[in-house]
Amino acid sequence: MAARAASQAGGLAVLGAGSWGTALALVLARNGRQVRLWGHDLEHMRALTAQRENRRHLAGHPFPPSLQPETELEAAVDAMADVLVVVPSAGFRDLLCRLGPLLGSDTRLAWATKGLDADSGGLLSHTVDELLPGRSQAVLSGPSFAGEVARGLPTAVTVASRDAGFAEDLARAFHSSRFRVYTSDDPVGVQLGGAVKNVLAVATGMADGMGMGANARAGLVTRGLAELARLTEALGGRRRTVMGLAGIGDLILTCTDDQSRNRRLGLALGAGRGLSEAVRSIGQTVEGVRTAAEVRRLALRLDVEMPICEQVHYTLAGHLTPREAAARLMQRAPRAEFDGGGFGD
Repeated sequence: MAARAASQAGGLAVLGAGSWGTALALVLARNGRQVRLWGHDLEHMRALTAQRENRRHLAGHPFPPSLQPETELEAAVDAMADVLVVVPSAGFRDLLCRLGPLLGSDTRLAWATKGLDADSGGLLSHTVDELLPGRSQAVLSGPSFAGEVARGLPTAVTVASRDAGFAEDLARAFHSSRFRVYTSDDPVGVQLGGAVKNVLAVATGMADGMGMGANARAGLVTRGLAELARLTEALGGRRRTVMGLAGIGDLILTCTDDQSRNRRLGLALGAGRGLSEAVRSIGQTVEGVRTAAEVRRLALRLDVEMPICEQVHYTLAGHLTPREAAARLMQRAPRAEFDGGGFGD
């Protein structure tokens, strides 16, 4: 065990072998880091081991020698100083429960999951505090499509942590001439940006699917940004984070580019397709489906007005059609754009 621990200095375990987890593992391995990549689907992991690439989600990007797929969770995290979780938010809590007995007391935990806790509807950092108390933690988020990251196209993201040393270590591990990493000490704002933007991308997709035009899209993005700012401040995050990569950067990307699964879902709904059919056609997890209900619940608990997210929730829950939801938004009473004189009122 000691020899293996020494050999893994600077190594990371990436848990989640979908497109995003694989892309991040590729970045680390291309930077010379030792990486173990684990996923829950045994057949899929065996294919990754045999083929040395993720043909299901990111075909055409061979694994560097330092990227090792693992079929067993215990083997993946053994002797690793840092663990990066990249599973859908619905599986985040369950995975942490499995990890608890396997991690060393000093193992640091990061995640690139964009969403809220499936049980509580709260931040994933609160789930980490609950299940793995006292552990150094960080979140990676920002405007980034997995396919572009895998192809080595220029990308900039944010790593946020209350532990400045951990944030800096992760930034060094990921940073390259093609993958730029900024650090932040506002994990609340960074997490909310990654979650709420998925709901807003469904909204802009629905508007475009109904042919409502560029004006409507711009209005939804801008007022959606105000909703994100209100929720961020209510949970103790900083409004300036909303204007950064994990806020407006990820929001613009997800709301305007058809690589976004959430936008594609909205496009399908706006064109008249049913929710189940639309999700099935996308073929991967669409985080906004669950996150819309969780954001709605969080906004109600904190008494934060989020009308766009609210209408997306009602539409996904089957209470409204996309056209009815759009009409509700447009029929709201006139108001000042900046009631309190600041951004995002």
